[in-house]
Amino acid sequence: MYHYIEDKEFLKRMKSLCSDIVNQLVQSINNDSMLTVEAHLVGSGARNLITQNANEPIDHDYNLCVLEVFEINFNDGKAIKEHVQEHFDFILKKFDLDNCQDSTSALSTNHIYFTNGNKTKFKIDLAIVRENRYGWERLIHRKTGFVAFDQWYWNEAPSSRGLTDKVRDIKRENLWLEVIDLYLEKKNMYLRRGEKNNHPSFNVYIETINEIHYKYFR
Repeated sequence: MYHYIEDKEFLKRMKSLCSDIVNQLVQSINNDSMLTVEAHLVGSGARNLITQNANEPIDHDYNLCVLEVFEINFNDGKAIKEHVQEHFDFILKKFDLDNCQDSTSALSTNHIYFTNGNKTKFKIDLAIVRENRYGWERLIHRKTGFVAFDQWYWNEAPSSRGLTDKVRDIKRENLWLEVIDLYLEKKNMYLRRGEKNNHPSFNVYIETINEIHYKYFR
């Protein structure tokens, strides 16, 4: 079952390393005049939303939001993902880490661990997203086994319209503890149902925010 990480020293070290990697990635991308991006830890700064399933490795989820494109078309998902991947690999090499892996909906590092102290393994999962007037979309790489037939497209995250404003409302009314409790409850519910892979962290987060916001602000 999922639980929140309680080892504060380990959590601080892990978040510091992951943030350093992702911040350098953002700077690297923004410095080459192809894309403008910003990155957010899923949970929008809510440090208690980092969960672990039993003793399994921890997924440290980030959204890399594409704000502007210059020499790449917004609809050219393949070019966008390959461009981000190239920069990601460059930054990981600076930290003596292996190249990232391209999954359907994210770029993921291999498992990382500290040689001293808590040796729990963790990795960075970096989803490429964008926001439009209808909500948030995630870049999907649909693999077929033959690269020539693969597809890259933007997939709308369900019910994500107005997410930023809803988070602001909830925090303003000091309701974030309810978000923390409900988020963990939903993660475990999907785990018990065997639906973990169909409900990525960002979607569970959106679902949680919508439910809390509807409860208090409808």
